[in-house]
Amino acid sequence: MKFAVWPSMNDPWHETLAIARHAEATGWDGIYYADHFMPNSADVSGPVGECWTTLAALAAAVPRVRIGPLVSGNTYRHPAVLAKMAATVDIVSGGRLVLGLGAGWQENEHRAYGIEFSTLRGRLDRLEEACHIITSLFANRRTTFAGRYYQLTDAPLEPKPIQTPVPLLIGGGGEQRTLRIAARFATEWNTWGTPQVLAHKGRILEHHCETIGRDPRTIRRSAQALLVMSEDPALVERVRATGRPVMGGSAAQLRAIVEQYAEAGVNELIVPGFNLGRTLDEKLATLDRFNEDVITKVSRE
Repeated sequence: MKFAVWPSMNDPWHETLAIARHAEATGWDGIYYADHFMPNSADVSGPVGECWTTLAALAAAVPRVRIGPLVSGNTYRHPAVLAKMAATVDIVSGGRLVLGLGAGWQENEHRAYGIEFSTLRGRLDRLEEACHIITSLFANRRTTFAGRYYQLTDAPLEPKPIQTPVPLLIGGGGEQRTLRIAARFATEWNTWGTPQVLAHKGRILEHHCETIGRDPRTIRRSAQALLVMSEDPALVERVRATGRPVMGGSAAQLRAIVEQYAEAGVNELIVPGFNLGRTLDEKLATLDRFNEDVITKVSRE
């Protein structure tokens, strides 16, 4: 199993860079970054870093780990523009980009910035068309596409990304459409969830793969949950009450949870940076504890 860090988009740039460099130096495998323009809360005045410019900077400044958006909202950019951005970041990184892509869900930023917020079906239809376009632009000299939402005519994409193909990570757990789109296009699939949720949705993904004749083993799986390193069960439950999936407990309990993710077919476990501490030193200390007491003690095959 691989392990990655997901710094908070609310952190200032110098902290994001410090966390990424520290993670790389201490053996983590990847860095992810959220793609949003404003907080999803009543108070929208807080700072939020822009995803793709941050990824480009990390690609140049952090030379080993995989990097990518978790995930890029398809509604925010035309897929041909996103493909061009992704190809450039892959080149800057020396071939380390993971192109995370999702349908887009945060309604308040669509409304605030005048970006169309369609129905769920409309957003998933756009996501499916975007997957066609991006994979074609990466693979072919020219792309012509006549969809309901996007149209391309003899469109080039040069220079091509270094990776062939760039890993396309589809984010989301919707069992009827999102997992079907992942089965068709994804090289990786990601969702929030406990080991039990990942095992269940993994079986749904496998069913969609079988329907189209694809080997589900060709799709890597990743997951994230809030990390709570504590021997106080009440603290773990308080964090769980926020509604997000949680992996919490003592080091021994966390090692058991990681093994459960592995048994559920998860290839990469991602640790969000949202609740690791208030200061940079606290965040780095929490990551180091998890690395030393959990990651180094479990199988990374």
